[in-house]
Amino acid sequence: MLWLLAPLLLVTAVSLPDAYRQARDTANEVLDRVLAGSILAIAERVVVNDSGELEIDIPYVALDMLTSAAQDRVFYRVESADGVFLTGYRGLTAPASEAGDSLTFHDSAFQGAPIRLAVLTGAATGAFESVGYRVLLAETTGGRRALAQELLARSSVRHAALIAVAVLVVWLGVGFGLRPLTNLEGAIGRRMPNDLRPITHRVPVEVRQLTLAINQFMERLDGALSALRRFTGNASHQLRTPLAVIGTQLELARRADDEESRVAALAAAASAVSESERILSQLLLLARVEEATADGMNESVNMTELARSVTQDHLEAARKVGMDLGFDADESPVIVKGNGLLLGEMLNNLINNVIAHAKGATQSTVHVRSRRLDEGSSVAEIEIEDDGPGVGITQRKVALQRFGQPAGSGGSGAGLGLAIAREVAGLFGGDLALSTPSNGRGLLVRVTMPCSGPGAGAQGDGLSIP
Repeated sequence: MLWLLAPLLLVTAVSLPDAYRQARDTANEVLDRVLAGSILAIAERVVVNDSGELEIDIPYVALDMLTSAAQDRVFYRVESADGVFLTGYRGLTAPASEAGDSLTFHDSAFQGAPIRLAVLTGAATGAFESVGYRVLLAETTGGRRALAQELLARSSVRHAALIAVAVLVVWLGVGFGLRPLTNLEGAIGRRMPNDLRPITHRVPVEVRQLTLAINQFMERLDGALSALRRFTGNASHQLRTPLAVIGTQLELARRADDEESRVAALAAAASAVSESERILSQLLLLARVEEATADGMNESVNMTELARSVTQDHLEAARKVGMDLGFDADESPVIVKGNGLLLGEMLNNLINNVIAHAKGATQSTVHVRSRRLDEGSSVAEIEIEDDGPGVGITQRKVALQRFGQPAGSGGSGAGLGLAIAREVAGLFGGDLALSTPSNGRGLLVRVTMPCSGPGAGAQGDGLSIP
């Protein structure tokens, strides 16, 4: 309302002086016509007598036309063309006569009062000659000023009425138009802090995009809070057992009577710490996958080089459990669109999962492969094949679920490795499936993803890492 009133008042303040000038001009135009009629009536009574001199009989009715306003006074003077005074007020003067018959108006002063002066120059025709004369007729300007002020007052009243109507219309119109927003404000204010449902209230068309943006923000916020709740719930559930084991083993080490028992307890505590670190790392990766957006998710990733690098990073861990870990790749690089960090963590989880379930095995062989599904195909394929105990067909669905532990797996993990890998693959339009290798032994994990083209860069060399 202030933003509306300020320009209206400014326009009014600027326009009122102009309105006063127009009112003054209008008053002068109207009253000058009366003044002109009176001076013409006087001029008609100027005659030339038989002696060739000017005579005048002032028609006082003409003067009465000007004295209708009681506050004004009227002055007149009639003189010959050469300025000889004939009748009226001797002190009333005017500019020099103009050639020919003419009627002019002037603003002047007489007897200490402002006047409006009309000057008529003419000639009276006698029997033998024409004699020039000049008539001066003046009136004080009180009536003119009063008329101009009255016109200005009426204009001011119209301006004030216009502002009042505009304020009223805007007040009622905006109030009515924004009433849905007031209702929306009340509805949101009554919500519980955890109520992040979309806004479904009717709102003006001008704020529909704002409501849509708020709904999208609330949806993202709800997703973030849900992910946080899942993370804290999973962390508290999955880390409770390792932490309890750590505490128990440290207490056993403190109470141990001999060095061998103390070392065994500390080793068990260290193993529980490692397990806790792995679980926490998986939970953080899972949270990262859940909150992943389009930012940084459209990189060109060379899966051949990435799989080679991740496999090399696990060589030492594989040797410690007696595993023969190898890598094979096509000659041409396999390029996909995605995020190198998440795809690397996906491969890291898959290989870690194989190593974790191979502990205690007398011999295990694992092959990591990167290739296209077929020559010229637009599908990339990453395979991790082992000859371990495998996962039964009926248990594979369980193995792909979060915290799923297939019966008889014997693993000590949290059951997140395969689930995380599948979610990462799905994030970039791929999939993960479990099957049995062609030799009928072990487990084959196959990740398929769309390729982004033949790619360029370092060529694969079919290197097999023993």
